[in-house]
Amino acid sequence: MYQSIKKVLSNIELIIASGAIIVTTLLVMLNVFTRYFLKTGIFWTEEVATACFVWSVFVGAAAGYKYRAHVGVDMLVNLCPPKTKKFITIVVDLILLLINGYITYIAVIYLSLSYTKPTPVLGISTAYISSSILVSFALMSLYSVMFLFKDIKQPVQGGTK
Repeated sequence: MYQSIKKVLSNIELIIASGAIIVTTLLVMLNVFTRYFLKTGIFWTEEVATACFVWSVFVGAAAGYKYRAHVGVDMLVNLCPPKTKKFITIVVDLILLLINGYITYIAVIYLSLSYTKPTPVLGISTAYISSSILVSFALMSLYSVMFLFKDIKQPVQGGTK
């Protein structure tokens, strides 16, 4: 039981992003079906599908960041000696921590401004959608701190050149 809870929590970003994209796909397919075969649409599906898509994009980006799956150009860094590579890695970790932290701060401001703005169809607060930005960049900031500590503690690989 403990292992399954741990597995779910360690993959929570993937679960949320996957669930959101599944809901998006199902709602779009449902709306296409009702429009073409029943000659009527479901008025709220586009708004909910868009909200789920936004959540899947932002939380999926956090999952990609967690697994370091985002594209990076490290051709020049790989040509450097191991100590220089380690230094560059730590500097990049610091820069990403600052960027992700700053965007988290901006997301808090944006969320506080969007809290009172309702969505056009359902009339719910757009904060439910906008909070995906805050969740995503807060997670990326957390992972940036973890990467920084891991890279600082990790010994230099390969000796000297």
